Amino acid sequence: MQFKELSGYLQKLEGTSSRIEITKILVQIYKKLKLEDVDKATYLVLGSLAPEFSGVVFGMAEKMVVRAVAQVYGRQTDEVARLYKNKGDLGEVTFGLAKNLKDRKAKKESVSDVYRKLFAIAKEGGEESQERKLTKVAALLRDLDGESAKYVVRIILGKLRLGFSDKTILDALSWLETGDKSKKGLLENAYNILPDVGILAAKVKEIGIEKAVRGVGPKLGTPLLPMLMARLKSPSEMIEKMGRVYVEPKFDGLRIQIHFRAVRGEQRAKSKEQSKEIANEIRNTKYEIRAFTRNLRETSWMFPELGGIEKWIRAREVILDSEAVGVDEERRAMANFQTTMSRRRKHDIEILAKKVSIKFNVFDVMYKDGKSLVHTPYEERRSILKKTIISSSSKSKKGEILHLVPFEETKSPERITEIMASELSKGLEGIAVKRADSEYVAGRTGWRWVKMKEIESQKAKLADTIDAVVMGYYKGRGKRASFGLGGFLVGIVSGLENISSLTKIGTGLSDEQFRVLKKRLNSLETREKPSQYSDVNKTLIPDVWVEPEVVVEIAADEITASPLHTSGFALRFPRLVRFREKLAKDATSVSEVSRLYKLQRR
Repeated sequence: MQFKELSGYLQKLEGTSSRIEITKILVQIYKKLKLEDVDKATYLVLGSLAPEFSGVVFGMAEKMVVRAVAQVYGRQTDEVARLYKNKGDLGEVTFGLAKNLKDRKAKKESVSDVYRKLFAIAKEGGEESQERKLTKVAALLRDLDGESAKYVVRIILGKLRLGFSDKTILDALSWLETGDKSKKGLLENAYNILPDVGILAAKVKEIGIEKAVRGVGPKLGTPLLPMLMARLKSPSEMIEKMGRVYVEPKFDGLRIQIHFRAVRGEQRAKSKEQSKEIANEIRNTKYEIRAFTRNLRETSWMFPELGGIEKWIRAREVILDSEAVGVDEERRAMANFQTTMSRRRKHDIEILAKKVSIKFNVFDVMYKDGKSLVHTPYEERRSILKKTIISSSSKSKKGEILHLVPFEETKSPERITEIMASELSKGLEGIAVKRADSEYVAGRTGWRWVKMKEIESQKAKLADTIDAVVMGYYKGRGKRASFGLGGFLVGIVSGLENISSLTKIGTGLSDEQFRVLKKRLNSLETREKPSQYSDVNKTLIPDVWVEPEVVVEIAADEITASPLHTSGFALRFPRLVRFREKLAKDATSVSEVSRLYKLQRR
C-alpha cells in the first residue's frame, strides 16, 4: 500500500466519531494491506512506531520540527512558528504550505518505506542527533504529498490521536475475519499476554485468528497486562463470591513487573577437565533485567537496585509481579508513596537511591524457565514463587531487594476482618484478597482479586477511592490565577473507550499540586473536545479541554445520582488524593462506581 492511500484512510478516520464506522474503515485498511505492511500500518494508525513498552520515541523538540517544515516549504522559521501558534496544529500548517507548491511532485512512498524512515529518525541518538533528525524529517517531507506530510508531522509530534486504541484494532481484526466481534475474546486473551497489536495483526492476516492466538504465552521483555483488583467492602461477600482465599497485605507503592534472564545459565561438566572452564563461564554469567509499570512503561532506569537481583532468584528466566516500596534509609521504615515516586526523576538516581532504597514486595510469578504460569491456579503459583525467591517472609534481611509477600489462607470472613485490622495497625493501606484457584487474568474480570481499604475511617466515607481521568480545567481566579488553573473536570471509563464526566474538583489541592497539575496539562491542551469524551453538560464545559492522559485518585464523602454528569453519578466533597501512574483506559469504570454507590447505600 502506498502511504498516500493510507493517509486517505487517516483522513476518513479523523472525520469519524462512530466506533462502528471507525472499525469498518480499519477493516478496509487491513483488507488492502500487503502482509509486510500490516504491523507497520497498525502502529502508524495508532500514531506510534511500536508498542509503548518498547521505548521507541521520536524525542524531537517541536521547534526542530517547525524548522524542518520551514526548510521544506521555503519559509522563515518564525513565520511557521506563528502559523502553528494560531492554528494549534503543525500538521494543518504543513498541509496548507504544501498546497501552495503546485508544481511539486511527490514520490510514491510505500507504508513500509515511510515507516523505515520514521524509525531511523527515532533511533538517532548521541551528539548533534537533533540536527540529524531535522535533516531526515525534512528529506522525508520533501518526498510526500501535503496530506501525507500532515499526518507524518502529527505522528512525529505524538499528536495523531484519532480517538481509538488497541482495543478497537482487535475489534477490526475480528470483523476482518468473521464480519462481527465474535472472535474478539480470543484476540483479547492473546493481547493480554502479549500486548503487541502490530505483531498480532500481522499473524491474523497471515494465518487467521485461531492459529494466531494458539500457543501465545508470556515473552521475556514484553510486559503482560496486569491483573487488577476489584472492589468489595464486605468480607462475607468476599467469601460468598470467592470461596477459599489468600489474604495478603496491600502496599502503597508502585506496581512493577520484573523480567529477569541469565544470559549464560549453569552447565554440568561432562568431565573433570571441563569443570574449570565451566566454572569460569558461570562466573561470567550476564543478566538481562527489565522493569515495567502497570501501564507497560519501561522504568528499569529508576531502579539501580535491580542490578543485584540475581542473588535473590532461583531461576534462569522469570517474570515477577511486585509492588515497589521505598525504604527511608535513615529511619529504616517504609516511605510514603510520594517519596517512592521521587524515583521518576531521571537525574541523580544514584543519590536518590541512597536516601530512599527500593524493596520489591513480590506476590506473583507468571513465567519461569520457559514455562507459562498464567493458567496455573494462584495457590500453585505462590508455591512456585516461594521456591523462586530467596527471601524472608517474616523479618526482612538487611540489603534484601526482593521480599516475598506473606499470605494467610482462609474461608472465614471474621479472619479477613482480623487480618485487615492487623495490617492497618502496621501502617499499611489495607489488604488484598485473592481466590485460591484463580488464573492470572488481565484487568478486573470476575471476583478473582479484590482489595479492602478502610477509607471510611479516614476523611472519606466511600468503600474506596476512585481513579478518574482529567478531561479539562477551569481558569483560576484570585490567588489561583497565578496557577493558571482553578479547578478541573474528571471522568470515568464508560463502554469500550469512552469517558463520561463524574465531578468537578477545586478543593483539596495544595498550591504545589495546582502548579504540578497545570504543568502536566500544558502539553495536552486541545481546542476541540477529544472524541473519547461523551457529551458534557453545557454548565460543566471546561475552559480548556485536555487529552485523556492524566489520571488522579479521588476521595469523596458520597456518591450521588446525577442528571448533569454523563456517567449518571457525581461526588460529594471530592478531593485529590494523588496523581496515578496509569493509562486512562485503566481508570475506574461507570460499573465500578455503580457498585460503590450500591455499597454505600447498604
